Amino acid sequence: MIHKAALLDTSFFLRFLNDEDPLFGNADGYFRYFIRNDITMMISTISIAEYCVGGDFSELPLRNLQIAPFNIDQAVRTGELARHVFKQKGKLKLLERNIIPNDTKLFAQADKSEQIRYYISSDRESKKIYDLLHEVYKLQFEFVDLSIPHHEYFGELNI
Repeated sequence: MIHKAALLDTSFFLRFLNDEDPLFGNADGYFRYFIRNDITMMISTISIAEYCVGGDFSELPLRNLQIAPFNIDQAVRTGELARHVFKQKGKLKLLERNIIPNDTKLFAQADKSEQIRYYISSDRESKKIYDLLHEVYKLQFEFVDLSIPHHEYFGELNI
């Protein structure tokens, strides 16, 4: 049996490491849920690079994370996914931002992993890209919106 994992994106850590953020409680809830349920928490080298733009590597809770390097298979899958998003770019109503590069890299990384079942993010623009891709490619992981508390997403009582 393959052990389940969750890929936590940069937005997750921005909320989890700031106890004044409105989504801190949700991020903390997911973090604790994953530990309790033996779900491996992963961080991509891509997210580490993004986080280090404004934060320090030493702030990340690395003791509880598995680092996922970006590899060749994932790079090839990224090209496939990005090509589709660029073709459909006009259909997406994204707020001003550079389309895709890191979103599709992270999605490809999650999709090519047999272990990753959840992708946790508070990035709603990223969710639009996921929905577009999932419609065509049936991505092998679920996009979990951090604005939804873990107990609601996983159907637990909030006690």
